[in-house]
Amino acid sequence: MPQVKFLGHSCVTITEGEHKLIIDPFLSDNPKAPVKASDVDVNYVLLTHGHGDHVGDAIAIAKRNKATVIANFELANLCAGEGAQIHPMHIGGSHKFDFGRVKLTIAHHGGGYGADASRYTGPPCGFLITIGGATIYHSGDTGLFYDMKLIGEMNRIDLAFLPIGDNFTMGVDDAVKAVEFLSPAKVVPFHYDTWDIIAEDPKNFADRVKGAEVFILKPGEGLTL
Repeated sequence: MPQVKFLGHSCVTITEGEHKLIIDPFLSDNPKAPVKASDVDVNYVLLTHGHGDHVGDAIAIAKRNKATVIANFELANLCAGEGAQIHPMHIGGSHKFDFGRVKLTIAHHGGGYGADASRYTGPPCGFLITIGGATIYHSGDTGLFYDMKLIGEMNRIDLAFLPIGDNFTMGVDDAVKAVEFLSPAKVVPFHYDTWDIIAEDPKNFADRVKGAEVFILKPGEGLTL
């Protein structure tokens, strides 16, 4: 059975047997990260978009572990230019890997690499990851969009990770609606409290969600599907 762990902000690990994935490994500059990038042992690094608080330590982790970066075509090729092994994809596409299946979904946000986010990294995305018989949806940074209803209708989602911090992404009101659209069995809020500008009490979210079990994970905590 897959095990997931929340490492703060939007960083998540998924482990199932020998397969080890990490999504958006923003660790070194994350004040809430419970682990160091040098301690991360993975086979795959998945990136939702090119902002620094999501790419984070991805290239260093990928190179040290000889892990494959999975990202949109533009962002993947940027990582390849820095010496990482890549598997480029794009919105709406899916691919079967040795651990399972990945499909890229739309996300409403931005993207840009570097201190001023000026290097083009293609559109942001979310991930539908099927591994060990479970399907996990990681929305990436996004606002609410009505196609979440379609994503929920076409996929049995066992666990969804959704942002609640507002300002840069959905806030609580929209995240509650996203749960209604997606109909996941379980949901974990993320992208909040890293900095004051996205401060939010996750209990405000949990108390309002209907039809899904909410897990409020502190950085370093996880659950088994």
